[in-house]
Amino acid sequence: MRIFISFILLKFNTKTLKSVQSTPYNLTFTKSMSQSTSIPRKQQRVRDHGYDNYMEIEKKTRKVLKFQALILSQINQTVPISRLDNLARRLGFKLYEAGSFVLKFPHVFEVYEHPVQRILYCRLTRKALLQIQQEKEALIAQIPDAVTRLRKLIMMSNTGRLRLEHVRIARSEFGLPDDFEYSVVLKNPQCFRLIDADETRNKYIEIVDRDPKLTVCAIEKAREREYREKGMNAEDIRFSFIINFPPGFKIGKYYRIAVWKWQRTPYWSPYEDISGYDLRSIEAQKRLEKRAVASIHELLSLTVEKKITLERIAHFRMAMNLPNKLKEFCLQHQGIFYVSTRGNHGKLHTVFLREAYKKGELVEPNDLYLARRKLGELVLMSPRKAKVDAELVSYRRDREGDELEQRGRDYVENNFEASKDVQDGEYEDDLNSDLDSDVGTDYTDDDDNVLDTPNSENIHVAKPIR
Repeated sequence: MRIFISFILLKFNTKTLKSVQSTPYNLTFTKSMSQSTSIPRKQQRVRDHGYDNYMEIEKKTRKVLKFQALILSQINQTVPISRLDNLARRLGFKLYEAGSFVLKFPHVFEVYEHPVQRILYCRLTRKALLQIQQEKEALIAQIPDAVTRLRKLIMMSNTGRLRLEHVRIARSEFGLPDDFEYSVVLKNPQCFRLIDADETRNKYIEIVDRDPKLTVCAIEKAREREYREKGMNAEDIRFSFIINFPPGFKIGKYYRIAVWKWQRTPYWSPYEDISGYDLRSIEAQKRLEKRAVASIHELLSLTVEKKITLERIAHFRMAMNLPNKLKEFCLQHQGIFYVSTRGNHGKLHTVFLREAYKKGELVEPNDLYLARRKLGELVLMSPRKAKVDAELVSYRRDREGDELEQRGRDYVENNFEASKDVQDGEYEDDLNSDLDSDVGTDYTDDDDNVLDTPNSENIHVAKPIR
């Protein structure tokens, strides 16, 4: 009897288990939410093609910049085509890939034949050299602004100092020159101090004086501008961020409420010292998370192009108390940041500040940004236009040659006419001299009528002496 009852119970349990597994509805659905805020962590990622197209151009210009540095490092800033493949392998190019890459951008690279050696060389075009010169001038002109940006960047750290190598890696994004250690740090001892760490061999840039005027964040200025222009409620805009969701992003009712609550949550400023606060409460965790958003926002605002890679932000993670999973954290706030995976086969993640861009361009461009964008314009320029430019140049040369040839012809003809007139005048003088010197002639007075012709008025014939 016991065996029969156990058999029935076992059969019943297997049937119920199969019925539960076959049901299409999940009865135990749990929504993945953030621990400190009500904004969901895992959201539907929506691509914005404006930023992705920007990174497609950036991918090409990054390779072009490597080639430019390679050419400028050579003697006479030229590279033989025979050595191009060997040198390009250092940049990650495959065999015979460098030559085809150079030919794709005729407005940046010029292939010509050496007049003496009769071999092909590669050099930068005049437009590319002008772009490099313009970028250098813009970089030197904005060094005072770069000093301010570096001061604000160091003031955001917890200890008031940043590692020199980390700043060196991100120098291009912050508009610092290559020799910023001397031209920015050492030339401004009233702002910076270069120190060596006791525990390691690393060098650090330390702030000397914390200026209270520099502790105003970019988002605070944007809030004030929004408040003056739109006249929004002061309580709603006091701790809010400018949110622009990508096109196609689905905003539900509960998500909208969660964002509204998050916008009103207070937080500490990225420039504020929080070492004396108790950070164990839930309210403190909420403020810390929003402070991390403000720190990344301020970090992007300090860059020249309002964008930086996640790998560069990770260098400042420990100094600025940023979360470990930066990619997921930025994707959680898609209305403020945009993360693009274009540029390096999905291995490179670039973070954009959404409010700083409109239709793929900076809202407030600067000279350094415009100079860098000119390189992108040269890269995107069609090769056909380069052929047209070459044809125009050759046509101009041909036209100049025709003008020179016509000038030569006119010069020869004019000289020929002048020489002919001179020769005719000399011939007449010789004729007159011959006639004047003809003393022993047999002409008589009666023979003067013979020379009395219509053209004989200018001819004076001497009478013979008897």
